[in-house]
Amino acid sequence: MYVVLIGPQGSGKGTQADRLAPKHSLMKIATGDLFRAEIAAGTELGQLVDRYLEMGELAPDEVTLAIVEERLATIDKGAAAGAVFDGFPRTDGQARGLDDALAKRGAAIGHVVEIVVPQSTLIERLEGRRVCPSCGKTFHVLFNRPAVEGVCDRCGGQLEQRPDDTPEAIRQRLALYHENTAPLLDYYSARGLVRRVNGDQPIDAVEREIDQAVAASENGISE
Repeated sequence: MYVVLIGPQGSGKGTQADRLAPKHSLMKIATGDLFRAEIAAGTELGQLVDRYLEMGELAPDEVTLAIVEERLATIDKGAAAGAVFDGFPRTDGQARGLDDALAKRGAAIGHVVEIVVPQSTLIERLEGRRVCPSCGKTFHVLFNRPAVEGVCDRCGGQLEQRPDDTPEAIRQRLALYHENTAPLLDYYSARGLVRRVNGDQPIDAVEREIDQAVAASENGISE
């Protein structure tokens, strides 16, 4: 099973991917997490990607696809029964590249879930997000505060605001989403794959809607 979660930054894709993956023995493939790991390790790729993130721009398709191919190779070896993609694909080139990579494996995207959230809510979520650079755990200054302000509950690291969560970068990221990623919905809708859920509600409620959307797609029920 291969599932794509589509939605702008701050829509909750990562949280929902974390919940969906273990239910179906899927690997979560989040290119944002993979890029940040490269940046933390100080690799040449990480330095390249860091420059794009600081400008609020997307990394080139060929770079992103290469990292995804590495993850798909581990699935080939039995690491999981498939994948849920979080934050990928983001462009037409990435979507077509992913289709080609899966076709080589006799597989295909089976479910595309769009998580819909008003832009004002997205901005509030993103501006208040704080991340632990040591372990990757995410908090929020309003909705998910740590026990000690500025300190990670999990590892004691100092929380930071990601460079791409500043107001200027957020506006750029959302503009890029609407320009590059939203058209992917037409690409997948033409194949009858897209199901839409309301992301502006409690996390458990969003999870239930996603479960229902995937089940409906499995059963061939139209939206």
